[in-house]
Amino acid sequence: MLAVSECVHCGFCLPACPTYSALGTEMDNPRGRLALMAALEEGRLEPERSVIQHLDLCLGCRACETACPSGVRYGERLEHAREALHGTSSRPIAQRMLERAVLALAAAPPALQRLGLGLLRRSGLARLAGGSFGARFLPAGIALGGRLMCSASAPSAFAGLTTAATTTDAASGPGSAATAAPRRRVGLLAGCIGRWMQPQVDAATVAVLLRAGCEVVQPEGQRCCGALHRHAGDRRGAQALARATIAAFEPAGPLDAVVVNAAGCGAALKGYGELLADDPQWAERAARFALRVRDALEYVAAIGPPPMTRRIEARVACQDACHAAHVQKLGGLQARLLMAVPGLELVPIDGADRCCGSAGIYNLLHARVAGAILDGKLERWQRSGAQLVSAANTGCLLHIAAGAAARGVDMAAVHPIEILDAASR
Repeated sequence: MLAVSECVHCGFCLPACPTYSALGTEMDNPRGRLALMAALEEGRLEPERSVIQHLDLCLGCRACETACPSGVRYGERLEHAREALHGTSSRPIAQRMLERAVLALAAAPPALQRLGLGLLRRSGLARLAGGSFGARFLPAGIALGGRLMCSASAPSAFAGLTTAATTTDAASGPGSAATAAPRRRVGLLAGCIGRWMQPQVDAATVAVLLRAGCEVVQPEGQRCCGALHRHAGDRRGAQALARATIAAFEPAGPLDAVVVNAAGCGAALKGYGELLADDPQWAERAARFALRVRDALEYVAAIGPPPMTRRIEARVACQDACHAAHVQKLGGLQARLLMAVPGLELVPIDGADRCCGSAGIYNLLHARVAGAILDGKLERWQRSGAQLVSAANTGCLLHIAAGAAARGVDMAAVHPIEILDAASR
């Protein structure tokens, strides 16, 4: 009850909350949701559908924590509430089925994921649970007929915008060495869904790290890091995946850092120490692992990016992923790195750190609200004249690309590491 007692009802969190801006109801802002959590814990409310819906509609973006003058740990409270309510039958059955299917797919071995993505799309669950926007999201990066259809791919995003040569594939395999003697040795999280939907992001990350003087190791046996499971309240599932991730990296030997190019995954990995703190066999290993985790942009900025030798003639709007800005406290970092790219024009956008509506699988489970939140951003990006939207998170990129395509907006979504790769070739 600590977070509830700390809340002084000042209302500073209200304008920072995307769902409150979209829905305008007291129970759909952090202050109201804290009151609901307290009532559920004290037994004054039953976990009925109407109550749970208000908690489910929270994006978990944690912008309220940045705005809160009292330091309320809202994200921690939300996680505990979702863990307590995980698996409840009060939610609509289609929503529960879709959530289970996506989480199972994310946790599956890579060989099964590609097949599973196509099956999930054809199942119709997205339409039942999320409406038309949710149905439009899945084709953005689904593997069909053995081919990856990625609407946020680098070649299309940079066509005609750069004087650099066409994209070349980064070295693949368990390890890739820099052309000069490497100064550092790092491990790269391959991701789960991202490896199929946006393989060019991993390739660009490897390329930039190599040019910055790193040896890059991509341990075999990697699976989902558990970020989606923890976000959904499946703590036991998240713990199992955290153990598997740590176990996959340990045989790689000494690493200067574990690099992650998805903000949500990075925040989850940095929280492994807390997640496994009660496990005597894993607590120390998890804490030690978490200390080495760095966001890809965070690490590139720390060691110094490679020289930016190619011009990128483009207008770019930066979208700070929530788990970069509000959890890892890396807000504005991508803009600072991109300022060094010759020819690139950064377009200032109001609310660059405001959630786009992706939030893990929120855009599938609550597609209409997610779409409404994205609409405002798309309008601002269009008015700015930006050609590219840069965001350092897989889910954000797919959500933005799908939303832009559904609305006929001619704008590409790219990871900032892709821009750094194109400019440093």
